[in-house]
Amino acid sequence: MFMDSGKLEALRQRFAGDNERVIYDKGFAAVAVQLFDPKGTRVAPYAGVPTLLDAPHRAIDWAAPDLSNLDVAMIGVPMDLGVTNRNGSRFGPRALRTMERVGPYNHVLKTMPTASLKVADIGDVPFRSRFDLATSHEDIERTAATIAGAGVLPLFVGGDHSITLPILRALGADRPVGMIHIDAHCDTSGPFDGCKFHHGGPFRQAVLDGVLDPERTIQIGIRGASEYLWEFSFESGMTVIHAEEIPGLGLDAVIARARAVVGDGPVYVSFDIDSLDPAFAPGTGTPEIGGLTTREVQMILRGLAGINMIGGDVVEVAPQYDATTNTAHAGAQMLFELLSLLDFTPDRSGAAR
Repeated sequence: MFMDSGKLEALRQRFAGDNERVIYDKGFAAVAVQLFDPKGTRVAPYAGVPTLLDAPHRAIDWAAPDLSNLDVAMIGVPMDLGVTNRNGSRFGPRALRTMERVGPYNHVLKTMPTASLKVADIGDVPFRSRFDLATSHEDIERTAATIAGAGVLPLFVGGDHSITLPILRALGADRPVGMIHIDAHCDTSGPFDGCKFHHGGPFRQAVLDGVLDPERTIQIGIRGASEYLWEFSFESGMTVIHAEEIPGLGLDAVIARARAVVGDGPVYVSFDIDSLDPAFAPGTGTPEIGGLTTREVQMILRGLAGINMIGGDVVEVAPQYDATTNTAHAGAQMLFELLSLLDFTPDRSGAAR
């Protein structure tokens, strides 16, 4: 069967010759006009100084920080002093910065957050010591408080998952917040080797500190042999959805449950790369087989549009365990999904859509 000659001629008239560069869809055209110059050239994705999601870089003098004219600040947290297994997530922020061709257009949510929001990569948390966990947590808390105090929504790139405790201490200082936590592990265990501030227990401490509301917390993708350590999640009232439950529940039900648990109150979204099956993300310190796919996590995150999100993080990318760079690529993509959600956060510039 041959193609209809009339249809072919109509396509030639519409898309060939002088019309080769015309984009007729108004939404697509609005994206393209921001990316291509009048000659039809777009900045090469592999050129220039790498930043998180290719956002503009803003150098911050932390002695007198200026965060004016920003809606969202993305910041690296290159610290992995709290790991219990393989280290190396201190290299996560740099690995995510090297990922090209992530965004800028979210075709499902139909948003281009780096254009509709004022976004910058503001560098890394200014650590005073590379050796002391307690000091590092103090530096993270102070930095998070500075960003939030300026009325800017923060997105953090770790680093190990212990970084989320000082972040929650800053963001939940005035009232406990809810949390959507996507991970292989609940991270609500007690002390290891005399320390309770490792990456396996930040959310127990956050609840006990009064900065995280366990009844407005949902943990998605949980699995593995450490289940015996997560008693606190169940006793405190957290909602736990194990990875093996998700196929039976269906993603729509998981999304609906997450939205119901957190409600309309302020919510933090924490994404641990080990929530993904090691087939997708081997570059992490505590991989667990039987995990989520990248597509499943994207669907879950995109289904959260409109929640009252006050910040989020991507943690535990340890790039040296993945020569393919797939883990860092997945981490950068999930950072982009979190940034896209902020375009729909109530009272933000991109929320009215």
